Amino acid sequence: MNQRTPLYEVHLQLGARMVPFAGWEMPVQYSSVLDEHHAVRRHAGVFDVSHMTRLEIDDATARPLLRRLFANDLERLAPGQAMYTAMLDEQGGILDDVIVYAPLATAPHLWRIVVNSATHDKDIAWLQQHLPTLSVRERRDLAMLAIQGPAARAILADLLPAAAPVLRDLAPFHGDVVADADAFIARTGYTGEDGIEIMLPAAQAVGLLPRLVAAGVQACGLAARDTLRLEAGMNLYGSDMGEQDTPLTSNMAWTVRFEHDFIGRAALLAQQQAGLGEALTGLLLEERGVLRAHMPVHLPDGRRGETTSGSFSPTLERSIALARLPLPLPETVEVEVRGRRLRARVVPPPFVRQGQARY
Repeated sequence: MNQRTPLYEVHLQLGARMVPFAGWEMPVQYSSVLDEHHAVRRHAGVFDVSHMTRLEIDDATARPLLRRLFANDLERLAPGQAMYTAMLDEQGGILDDVIVYAPLATAPHLWRIVVNSATHDKDIAWLQQHLPTLSVRERRDLAMLAIQGPAARAILADLLPAAAPVLRDLAPFHGDVVADADAFIARTGYTGEDGIEIMLPAAQAVGLLPRLVAAGVQACGLAARDTLRLEAGMNLYGSDMGEQDTPLTSNMAWTVRFEHDFIGRAALLAQQQAGLGEALTGLLLEERGVLRAHMPVHLPDGRRGETTSGSFSPTLERSIALARLPLPLPETVEVEVRGRRLRARVVPPPFVRQGQARY
């Protein structure tokens, strides 16, 4: 039986259509995907992301042990700063992509880690295996909302006056606590827009979601979340990357810092020295059609690749995709769509940045 977030009944009251997703019953859409997508790009939308796994490690000895588990370097983090990074196996394969929040000055040893729901069991087992002296606490008592879009911070500040000073001063990719609201607020997200992710007690989240909607924030589901993240060039674990892939071949080389020792480092160095054979890149369809995952991609010289994610882009009003292609990359390819070969341009993601089309 699928799990339900604390906001399940609220979703039904708001008219959501629920679907199974990674072991959870989640809203796929409320009104229309286009309306929800455009609301985030132009104003504000809210997503229930309580299915994500929220972990805490509170230990003075944690930093050097955690540092070895991630390809990005935690030593670079200031108090409260967030870091996007990958957790790798010894072969450099991506076990998961995660967000790590460095401790705040008020809780100098408390690390927060958010991992994917689909990799929940695997991630916790890996952490416990490599951090045997530390206690990894899962915060199932908390819900998590993502309020995204250019108006998101201002609306949330009006609804949560205690959080207004934090929201006003919070820098991108940083988090802070709101003591009066018992909440942790971070200026992060999965849409390519400015916005907030807030972790707070479940009962408070149940009350906050309807208030956000009443204040003009569009309730959004998984479908809009997918089109938004795809436009922003953000990978989906299990589709665009997995254990068979490394950060160097997944448009994630920028998240790797070779200056420190981490699990998988030797394998990545060897791969780098040998030369990369493929890349994850973007495709912009130049003919009418809709790109989806797992479509064959034909290069001009006869080589082949495959799309990993694809959709119609509401912002660009054309179809886009992420695809794994052999190197070197050509300027154009043909994507096999229902037996037809359609021309597409090879472009580096993202396709949209801060609401503005790049192509």
